[in-house]
Formats: sequence, C-alpha cells, structure tokens
Amino acid sequence: MLEPPSYLGVQALINMIITLVLIAVSWWVLQCVKLDLFVRDINGPQAKLLQVALAVALGYLLASFFIDYIQWTNWLPYLF
Repeated sequence: MLEPPSYLGVQALINMIITLVLIAVSWWVLQCVKLDLFVRDINGPQAKLLQVALAVALGYLLASFFIDYIQWTNWLPYLF
C-alpha cells in the first residue's frame, strides 16, 4: 500500500487550524450581536448553544472560502 505524500498531512493541519481560528473569530464577532431581540432567555443554555452553533456555521463557511481560495491560487500556475 502506498503512503500518501507528506504535504497532504501538512495541508490537513493548516486547514484545521484555519477552521478553528475562524470559528473563534466568528464567536468573537457574534458577541456584539444583540441576540436578546431573538431569544427569550439570553442566559439560558439554549441561547448559548445557539451562539456556539452560529459561530461554528459562520466559521466553517469562512474557512471553506479561505481554504478554497488558497487552493485556487495554488492551481493558477497550471493555467499557462
């Protein structure tokens, strides 16, 4: 069985770090959103879970964009 190239492991690690950092940034950004306009009990566990879910979703979308963009820039030399 062939071993995968080592750059795949490095790329996976970089993608994981980008995703976790952007989830943390999304959490930080969502702290300024007034969720009390949409949630009955802002201090309840459901409201906190909503904040976490929104941070993960937003962070994942941002990370997917940045990871795709990095991959596209790596493919540009094959254009010519």
